[in-house]
Amino acid sequence: MAASHVQTRRQQPDRAPGVLHRATPGAVPKFSAAARRDRQGAFSRWRLISAVLLALFGLTLLAFFTSDVFFVRAIQVRGNTFITREEVFTYSELANYHMFWLDPDEIRDKLLRSPSVADLDVEVGWPPDLVTLLVQERQPAIVWSDAGDEIWIDILGRVMPARAEMPGLLHVNLVNDDFSQPSPRVEDFSKDMVLGALRLRQALPEGDHLDYHPIHGLGWTNEQGWQIWMGTDSAAVMDEKIKIYDVLVENLNSRAIDVAELNIANPDAPFYRLLWGL
Repeated sequence: MAASHVQTRRQQPDRAPGVLHRATPGAVPKFSAAARRDRQGAFSRWRLISAVLLALFGLTLLAFFTSDVFFVRAIQVRGNTFITREEVFTYSELANYHMFWLDPDEIRDKLLRSPSVADLDVEVGWPPDLVTLLVQERQPAIVWSDAGDEIWIDILGRVMPARAEMPGLLHVNLVNDDFSQPSPRVEDFSKDMVLGALRLRQALPEGDHLDYHPIHGLGWTNEQGWQIWMGTDSAAVMDEKIKIYDVLVENLNSRAIDVAELNIANPDAPFYRLLWGL
C-alpha cells in the first residue's frame, strides 16, 4: 500500500501585502485623538504664555514712561565751590526730562553757556541719580568794581558774576569822571589786559588796588600821591613800562618836581602833569 504523503501547511498570520504607499501631496497627516488633544493643549499654553509676556511688556513700558522716578526732578552736582546746584540745574534745562531723552553732549553744551563753568563731565545713570555733573569752575583773577558793583574776571579775560569775598585777588576800580569814555564792555576784556594788570600789581604797595580809566587804561596812586597811568598792554610790555616808570620817578624826584600825574600809556611818549598846573 502506497504511503500517502500528506503535506501539512503552517498557518501564516494574515498580513497586508508589503506595498509601499506614497503620501498624497497636500494630505494632512492623521493623528490620534489623544495626540490632537496634546497638540492643541501645548498650543494653548504657548498662546497664554505669549499673552502674559506681552501684557508684562506693556505694563513695563507704561511704568517706564509714566513713573515719576524716571523723570529728572533734581541733579547731583560735584566739584562746585561758588556756583549753586540750583543755578547748574537751571542752565541744564533738564527739569521734567525723561531719562530716555537724556543726551550727555547736549547737557554739556548747555552748561558751558554759564560764564562760571570752565568744563564738566556728564554721567547719566538710573534712578535715583539720573544725572550727575562734575563741574570745573572758572577761577577769578581780578575783581572789577564799578561804583560798588563787582564782577570777576578770569585769567583769559572772561567775565563772570562775583559770588563771594575772595581775599588776595587784585581789585580794579573803574574811574568815572566827566572826561571818561563809555565803560568797557565784556568783549573789551582780554587775556593780555588781565596779565598786564597782574604784572602791574607787583609795582603796587602791599594790599593796594588798580584804577581803570577808559582813556588812560590801568593805573594807581603811588606812595608820593602821584596818579600813574600805564594803559592796557601785555605783561611783557608792562615790564618795559615799569622800567620807564622807575627811571622817571627817580629823575623827577631828583629835581624836586611836584607831580600830579605821570602817564606812560604810550611808552614812546610818556608825559607828566605838574601838581600846580605849571
